[in-house]
Amino acid sequence: MQMLGVDIGGSGIKGCLVDTKTGELIGERLRLTTPQPATPAAIAHTLKALVEHFEWKGPVGCGFPAIIHNGIAKSAANIDKSWVETDAAHLFTDVTGLPCHVINDADAAGIAEMRFGTGQDRKGVIILITVGTGIGTAIFVNGQLLPNTELGHLMLEGMIAEHYCSDAVRKREDLSWSRWGKRFNKYLARLEFLFSPDLFILGGGSAAKLDKFIDKIETRAPLLAAASLNQAGIIGAALYAESQQGK
Repeated sequence: MQMLGVDIGGSGIKGCLVDTKTGELIGERLRLTTPQPATPAAIAHTLKALVEHFEWKGPVGCGFPAIIHNGIAKSAANIDKSWVETDAAHLFTDVTGLPCHVINDADAAGIAEMRFGTGQDRKGVIILITVGTGIGTAIFVNGQLLPNTELGHLMLEGMIAEHYCSDAVRKREDLSWSRWGKRFNKYLARLEFLFSPDLFILGGGSAAKLDKFIDKIETRAPLLAAASLNQAGIIGAALYAESQQGK
């Protein structure tokens, strides 16, 4: 089955058609710049433009950078604060005219990696971490998702973790991969202390650069790159939309 998956982030909104049987992208991915300010109306109309680009007429899966309960945003870390308590699923459905299903963006990426990627057939506690404008997390225990963990908001070095070691921080402070890797290692050490995972999976754009800082990672649990790198959010959003059909 084909499904349109969309990954809504603080800096870009990316989408592509996905073959949900194989996890492969169909055709070229489209990336649109996230409007600033990233208000509900602005993002909804950018999503509509993306849907129209693909001439898509079916359900849409949307990974979204917030705690999501029954389609409603309960937080807003790297988007406009007016998103809090906004029914994102209803808004997107209304603006696009298509049934839209919304899930936390890191949870979407995790679903893709557990189905088709690095987490496939792995048991135990697995933590996927997406590193981009912020830091998102998804925890799986024997393949079962614990949704909306938002561990990028743990306190680390006297600040919120994603303000210490996100990719946006690396760029803003012009950190070398080595220096940034030391920061990220501290973050992983905190997660390891709290959850004793069997595996860390790194998603987002930083996954493609893992070789540049892996020598700074000293955790017991191995850190592996997501198989789909920064496409996992798109694939997982499509899988989520498929899972919601008939509900």
